[in-house]
Amino acid sequence: MTSNPNAGDGSADEPVGGAALGAGPPHDPPETEAERRKRRAVFLRELAEARELRERVQPRRTRERRMREAMRMRTFRI
Repeated sequence: MTSNPNAGDGSADEPVGGAALGAGPPHDPPETEAERRKRRAVFLRELAEARELRERVQPRRTRERRMREAMRMRTFRI
């Protein structure tokens, strides 16, 4: 689940930031609105997948969280 194409493999050989030392910031063209929406959609999809996994792995905590959220919603109803 690596949504960041610029992320390194985490090895110590790679300089921090993935660029050579002394180099300035990368000169990427500004991100378009379509690219931003696409990246956001991937992020939200992965977030939903992580929540589903958490619900399967920790059902008791998930149930408690849902109950607390329901209680909070009932508290603020008019």
